[in-house]
Amino acid sequence: MSRSKQIQQKILVVEDDPGLQSQMRWCFDGYEVLIASHREEAIMLLRRHEPAVVLLDLGLPPDPDNASEGLAALEEILTLTPSTKVIVVTGNDERENAVKAIARGAYDFYQKPVDPEVLGLIVQRAYNLHELEQENRQLIQRIATSAIDGILATSPQMIKVCRTVEKVAPTNATTLLLGESGTGKELLARALHDLSPRVKKPFVAINCGAIPETLLESELFGYEKGAFTGAAKQTKGKIEYADGGTLFLDEIGDIPGLLQVKLLRFLQERVIERLGGRAEIPVDVRVVCATNQNLTNQVKQGMFREDLYYRISEITINIPPLREREGDALLLAKVFLDRFSREHGRNLRGFTDDGTCAIANHTWPGNVREMENRIKRAVIMAEDSCVSAEELELEVVSEQEVMPLNLREVREAAESVAIRRVLGLSDGNISQAAEMLGVSRPTLYDLMNKYGFK
Repeated sequence: MSRSKQIQQKILVVEDDPGLQSQMRWCFDGYEVLIASHREEAIMLLRRHEPAVVLLDLGLPPDPDNASEGLAALEEILTLTPSTKVIVVTGNDERENAVKAIARGAYDFYQKPVDPEVLGLIVQRAYNLHELEQENRQLIQRIATSAIDGILATSPQMIKVCRTVEKVAPTNATTLLLGESGTGKELLARALHDLSPRVKKPFVAINCGAIPETLLESELFGYEKGAFTGAAKQTKGKIEYADGGTLFLDEIGDIPGLLQVKLLRFLQERVIERLGGRAEIPVDVRVVCATNQNLTNQVKQGMFREDLYYRISEITINIPPLREREGDALLLAKVFLDRFSREHGRNLRGFTDDGTCAIANHTWPGNVREMENRIKRAVIMAEDSCVSAEELELEVVSEQEVMPLNLREVREAAESVAIRRVLGLSDGNISQAAEMLGVSRPTLYDLMNKYGFK
C-alpha cells in the first residue's frame, strides 16, 4: 500500500505507558496515530475520528494491574463502532485475558514486547479486512435499495421473478402472485406498484382471509348510510380508496362464493356499487392478487369461480420458496444479522461453522419470515461474537450431510449418485449401465471400484 494512502488511515493506540506510546508513534509513522491514556479519552477520540483499527492495552488506569478496564473499553468501542478492528496488546502472562477479549469481539491479540514488523503486518491485515467488509456492506446496501426495494436475492430463480415484475409493472395487467406463506408476496405487490406510472397514487392492501365474511363486502365496496344496523354514515370501501393506484387483494382464495360474483363484475366493468346504494361508481385501479392456495384445484372442486380465476390471472408469477432459492438463505441471514445487531446494539461478526451449515441445509418451511424471526431471537440470545446453530434453534448438520464446496468432491458425489441410480435401473447389468452412462465397461468397472460398488 502506498504511503499516500496510509497517511489517510487512522489508528487509535490506547496505552498509558509513555515509552510505549512513543514506540507506537514510531512504528506507525505512515499512519495518523491517535494516542489515548485511558478509557474515557479513547472513547472521545473514537467518536471524533472513527478509526478503522484500535490497538488496546488491557491494563488501563485506574486499575492497570487487571484487565477489567481494558475489557470494558473493548465492549464500549465495539458497541459504538461494531466494524472497528480491535487488536489487544497483552503481556506474556495475560493470555487468558486475551482469549476473553477475542470471545468478546476483539479482532486479534499481540503479546509484548512489540516487534514493529510483525505488529505492522497484523494492523495492515486488519485494515484490509475492514475495507473488504465495508465494500461488502455497500454491495448489500445497493442490492437492498435496488428497483425492487426489500427483495434480496442472488439465486437465478428469484432474479427471474424480479425481472418478470419489472416487465409487468408498467402495464395495467391484473397480476396473480402465487407462493407459500412468508415468500414476500406483498413486497412484490408493492414493487409492481412502485415501478408503475401509478406510484404517486395509493397502494391499498386488504387481507381477504383476515376479515370475517360478513364484513368483507363492506370493506371492499363500502356502504351507504343506513345500509345495515350501525351504518351511521356513507363510507368508502378499499376499492374506492385505491382509485388511481393499486389494489392488493391478499389471500384471494378465501373470498366467499357470493362475493366472488360481485368482484368479477367489478373486474369486468370497473364500476362498483356500495352496499345499500344504486349508483354505479367508476374506479380506475390496477389489481394485484396473491394466495398460497392452489386455485386450480379450488376451481376443479367448485370452490373458486373459473371465470374469476382467469380474470385475476392475466399475468401469473410463481414465487419460489426459500429452500429452492440457491444461495439466498445465507445472503438473507447475513443481512438480517447485520440489521438486528445494529438495532439491538450487539457486536456480532457472523455465524459459527455449524450455524452456517444449519442455515444452508434447513428447509425453511416458514420461508423468509421464519428466518427473520429466528435470527432476531438469536441476536438477542447470542453469548459470543458468532451465532451458533443452537442459538438459531436449528439442527446441527454433520459434515457428511453437507454438500461439499470443493469441485472435485462435488463431481465425485454426483458420479457416485449417478452410478448407483443407473445400476438400480439396469438391475446390475453392467453393459446396459455403461451404455446409459455413455462410458465403456472398463471405465464403469473402474468407477465402481473407486466408489466401492460391488
